[in-house]
Parts: sequence; structure tokens; C-alpha cells
Amino acid sequence: MTHCLYGQAWSSDTSRSPGWRNLGPPVILAVCFLWGAPLLSQEVRTISPEEAVDLAIKNNLSLESSRVSTATKKRKTDTAWNVFIPTVDIGGSLMHSNEASTVSGFVPVPLPSVEGIYGVSPFSRDISQWHIAGSLQIALNLNFALLEGMRNLRLEYESGLIAYEKARAQLERDVRKSYYQMLLVQENIALLRENFAAAEQRVALAQANYRAGLAPELTLLQAQVTRENLKPTIDQAENGLKVSMAQFALYLGLPYDTSFALIPLTDDTAFMPLDVADLISQAANGKPDIQELRQSILILESTRKKTFYQIFTPTLSLSWNADPTFQGDMWKDSWFMEDGWKQQSGMFRLSLTFRLNGLLPWSAEAQGLKEIDEALSSLTIGLAQAIRGTELEIYTTVLSLEQTRTTAEAQRLTADLAERTYRLTDQAYRGGLSDLLEVQNAELELRKARIGVVEQQFNYLKGLIDLEYAIGVPFGTLSKDPGNSFSGTVTESAE
Repeated sequence: MTHCLYGQAWSSDTSRSPGWRNLGPPVILAVCFLWGAPLLSQEVRTISPEEAVDLAIKNNLSLESSRVSTATKKRKTDTAWNVFIPTVDIGGSLMHSNEASTVSGFVPVPLPSVEGIYGVSPFSRDISQWHIAGSLQIALNLNFALLEGMRNLRLEYESGLIAYEKARAQLERDVRKSYYQMLLVQENIALLRENFAAAEQRVALAQANYRAGLAPELTLLQAQVTRENLKPTIDQAENGLKVSMAQFALYLGLPYDTSFALIPLTDDTAFMPLDVADLISQAANGKPDIQELRQSILILESTRKKTFYQIFTPTLSLSWNADPTFQGDMWKDSWFMEDGWKQQSGMFRLSLTFRLNGLLPWSAEAQGLKEIDEALSSLTIGLAQAIRGTELEIYTTVLSLEQTRTTAEAQRLTADLAERTYRLTDQAYRGGLSDLLEVQNAELELRKARIGVVEQQFNYLKGLIDLEYAIGVPFGTLSKDPGNSFSGTVTESAE
């Protein structure tokens, strides 16, 4: 191992790195800086569950996609009135006749003999084969379906809000559960390290007894095997924690190699009585999945109304068009000459139309309406199934939480007994009244009991988080309830 200290390099194995002594201080400082740079860049970030949730809501890409989709629907809702803006089409045409034509007639001419008296004179002239014409058309179609279409867009926007809140709640639920899961793994690693330290102490004691002739070599070997068996277990747990932190960083929109310092639980887990009927009633109205289904039914009902109005109500059409055409030679005459432009067939039109296809039961319009009715029936059935499934989910979750509560109380008593058993066994071993195998068995039972207490504590918290999502209440409503307190964290039970 090579260390950098005050600009000098030294090695614990000088035979393998004799060249370090010959390097100048600048080179040594540069090497130490480059070697230590990656370690300095990886700062440990202290974060609480609330801070993690805020960061995830701000940076998570999946939630950002839902936010953009909701913003798009809001923009459509804000501009839904634009269906009443008439369509305006303007255009121009350049035409060339296939054959030349002439125009003939009479024009008034003054008589030279009598002042103020006009006669007529015949004329004839060729008409240019090139023509230019303009067109302007304004149209507006009015139907009751337009009003329902505006309402449909508003319902779509509300559906987007519900979908966003659902995605947000799911993200917060996953972030909080991941946070507590990492805390659980950390507690497990801490217990494993405590056991490893105790195992090293037993190895040292076994070595002393072996050298003093008070214990056989087999006892020393057993202690060493127990210590070495803990190393891969600790490594596996630490690797699992790294994977969990990488996934956690992904939720928060941070680099995968971000290291976190989690805030441990300081309060005791609060167990509370839960009213299943009241929770089911809240879930039937507040669960995000059920809200989303109800909104889908409202949207489909609005779509059916819009389709019905389109099929069975008349459409009022307002239109006005003009087609001014240049009367002279576009190449020779001025485009601004008097009477140069004349309208050919412009008009204002008001018409009322009614499509009869929807009256035929086998027409595409009537069949489309039936398909919407069938989809509505399917969604209604799905909503009923979701509500009944939620009832079972709430009932199962409450039973699981109650089981966790009773198991946690039993685990705490077991941990206290295991702690006393281990201490007595260890004292007997140190006094030569017990063998190493008994100490190892007592330690194994103590570790199981400690881990059991930790697991039940975090399982209860994660179960409350799932229950809060299921009934659609803000997270922390149940998990921070100041009700009946279960005292007994791992640290306290081990003392």
C-alpha cells in the first residue's frame, strides 16, 4: 500500500518500490494528486427521505415525461375555444386558355354633326389567353359536438393530472421503500461487522490459550474458520448495498455511482390500530388507480356524447366566398385599372345538413356508437373489480401489518433472551467452562434475533407506505402517527 503524506511517498513494502525514493517532490505531488482525485470527486451525500423524494420529483425522467404530457393537455384545454374560429382560405390562379377568343360589340361615339348626340360604332378585339384570378373563402361549421369536444379536452387534461399524481405517488413510494431497504441492509452490515469483531476477539483468545497449552489447535482452527466465513457474507451484503444505491440514484436522477449517507431511524416504530372498513372507504375514493379508472369512464362518456351529437344533430354551415378575376390583359394592362377586377360567382351561404346514416342500425356510425357503449360497460366492470380487489388488498395489508406487529414484539423478546444467552456463554467460554461451538451457536442465534427485529421494524414501515399509497393519502399520514409506540431498536436490544 502506497500513501501520500506532506509531499512524500512511502511504501509499506520498500523492496517492491525502490524508485519512489529517487523521485523529486514535484513529481511525487503530481502523482499523489492524480491518484487521489477520483477519491476526492466521489463525495458522500447526506440525504433524508424527504430530500430524496423532492430530488426524485425534480429530476426523475419518467416523471418529467408525464409532466410534459400533462402540460400538452393543458395547452389544448386552454385553446379549446379555437373550434369557433372560422377557416379562412385565400389563393390565386394563373390560367392560360387553350384557344384564342375575341369579343365584339358596340361602343358609343359622338356624332360630329350634332353636339351632345352619340351614336354607336361596332368594335372587335382579341382577348388575352392569359388570365389571373383570386379566391377567398370563409367557412364555419357549428354543431353541438363542438361544445362536448371542449368538455372532452378538459376531462383529458384532468386525466393527465391524475396520471401525473399517480406517477408521482408511485415514485415517492418507491423512493421511500428503497431508502428504508438500504437502511435495513446497512443495519445488517453493521451487525455482521460487530460479529466479525467478536470473532476476531475469539481468534485472539484461542491463539493465547493455544500457545499457553490451555486449548487444542482444533479450537483455534474453528475460531479462524468462523471469522473467515463472515468475510464473504459481509462482502455480499456490501455489494448488495452498492446495487441498491445505484438504483436509488437512478430514481433521483443522479449518477449511478453516487454515494449516500442515510439518516438512521431515531424514533421507535409506532404501531397503531387500523380500521379496515374506514381504510377501504378511503381507498375506494382516493387510490390513484381507481381515480384513473373513474376518469377514463368520464372521458368515454363524453366521447359518446360527442359522437352522438355528430350523428344525430344537424350541422349549421356558414360560408362566404369571393373570386375576383382580372378582366384585362395581365401582361399589358394595369392591374389597378378601373373595372379591372370583377367577381364571377361569389356568395354567402347558410346551410343546415343532417346525415341519415346514423339512423341505420348497421351503419358504421351506429356501430361505432355501440362499440363505445361496450367499452363503457367493460370499464365499469373493471372499476368494480378494481374496487373489490382494493378491498382485499387493504384487508391483506392490515393483516400483514398486524402480524408484523406481533412478530416484532416476539422478536424483541427473543433478541433480549439471545443477548443474555450469548453473554453467559461467552463468559463461560472465557472461563474455560464452555467450548467454542456453544459460543458460535449462541452468537448465530443472537444475530438472527437482531436481524429479525430490524427486518420487522422496516417491514412495518414499508407496509405503512404501501397502505398510504393504496388509500391515496399523503405519505407520512400513517407512518408518522404518534400512536402506540413499539420501543426496541436494534441498538437498544443489543445493549
